[in-house]
Amino acid sequence: MTKELKGWHVAAMFCAGFGIIIAVNLTLAFNAVSTFPGLEVGNSYIASQQFEDKRIAQQTLGWTAQAEHVAGRLELTLSDATGAPVRPETLDVTVGRATHVAADVTPEMVFDGRVHAALVTLDSGHWLVRLTATAADGTVFEQRLPLKVGG
Repeated sequence: MTKELKGWHVAAMFCAGFGIIIAVNLTLAFNAVSTFPGLEVGNSYIASQQFEDKRIAQQTLGWTAQAEHVAGRLELTLSDATGAPVRPETLDVTVGRATHVAADVTPEMVFDGRVHAALVTLDSGHWLVRLTATAADGTVFEQRLPLKVGG
């Protein structure tokens, strides 16, 4: 024996279905907003005015950067235009996820004559290495290097 489908049954299914959709959307929106780290720069107009000068100065250095994570060790290779290792005056490195800052670490990099390295434990997945180095002449070199850890 089957029961008759009445109007209030359809209204309840309609409300339940859309209630679930709205709840999921609100949860995702809240998580997206609460994990976003915020502004990249304080004043985008001023940053845009300085961008080209910084880019030209950085290109003039001729430096390249690569990052690898092998057996719990973060290796950062800085090379000049000839491929020789570079040891900058200052080097600041932050490793974190691209989507949030909760897992960010700032390792103390040590130069071994070939690479800058530090012991860093990173979970599998995609990471972002943000580095800022200063050349002997005061030129700032900034790079963001994607880093994939594990398979």
